[in-house]
Formats: sequence, C-alpha cells, structure tokens
Amino acid sequence: MIDILFKHIQEKVSLTEKEKELIQTFFIQKRLRKHQYLLQEGDVCKYLAFVAKGLLRTYNIDEKGDAHMSVFGWEGWWLSDFNSFLSSEPAVFNIDAIEESELLLISRVDYDAITVEVPIMDRYYRILYQNSLVTKERRLMSSITHTAEEKYLQLLALDPKIVERIPQNLIASYLGIAPETLSRIRKNLAFRK
Repeated sequence: MIDILFKHIQEKVSLTEKEKELIQTFFIQKRLRKHQYLLQEGDVCKYLAFVAKGLLRTYNIDEKGDAHMSVFGWEGWWLSDFNSFLSSEPAVFNIDAIEESELLLISRVDYDAITVEVPIMDRYYRILYQNSLVTKERRLMSSITHTAEEKYLQLLALDPKIVERIPQNLIASYLGIAPETLSRIRKNLAFRK
C-alpha cells in the first residue's frame, strides 16, 4: 500500500529513500468492508485517509433523510472532513466504502509532525490543497452554470471507468439531479454514439 502513496507523492515532489523510510512510520493501514464507515457525522475526524485501493464516498444527510454526495474518492485520492480534522469539532460528513477498500491513515499529531520532520511533505500537502481548492471552485461554478448533461460529461472526463464503479443513484446525487434525469442523459449519450 505504501508504494501507491509514494508513487502519488512523487508525482508532485521528489523523495529520497531516507524520506520514504521516515514517511511510512507516520501512517497506519486500514481496511474497510463495503458499506463500512470511516467517519460518521457527529464524530470527530481523527484521520486524513489516502485511498490505496477501493472507492469511498463523502456525504451528508439532510433533515428529510436524503443523502447528498460531496466527494468520491478512489485510488490516489485523499478524504476527510477537513474542518473536523483540523478543529476537532464534530464532523458534518459521513465517509463510507462503496467497495472494499484499503487506506493509509495519518492522525493530526502525525500530520503536524511529518510536515516538520519531512519538510517536502509540507510542500506536497500544499500542492494537494491548492488542487483541491481549484477543483471545488470548478465544481461550484459547474453546479451553477452547466446543464446536467455537461456535469455528467465532466465527471466522465475525470475517469471514464469510475462511473462504472459507482451506483447510478449516487452519481445522480453527486450531480444534484434525479436518478431518472441521469438515466435519460445516459440513454441520449448512448443514442448519439
């Protein structure tokens, strides 16, 4: 699992062998069964999670009991309720596994320590946060300005195979549309091919 993390880190920054040895001491491995929670709303988020294998979702539940998808995380993604992780306030998100998953977790204490003891990790995390901010801004603009079909095509562009792994109702929730609308979009796209 750690090799997958190293590959991801080295796409952003360079690591020495000594840094790799030190980095792996900060992480713990965790396996999740399908539908098992990593975090439940109301609990404090104690870890940042790197997805080495599998697929997870981050979502919240409204007063009516409807789930609203925020993020899907697959191989190479980081997930958490970041506000809860930093502030120790109760989480507003749930995170659970859509598929059996293998994760590498880092606690807040170890997160702070790794950025001091392995300074290149501070740069790595900064790059991740910048990319995350850009992604969230684009998603916000897309939700305001794009049609349902355009939003679906953007999701497909991220990773065409990922939509095969995610149930249609979850994709619809992520896009903010009804499952029937998504079904109609998929049929129209298939018909155009």
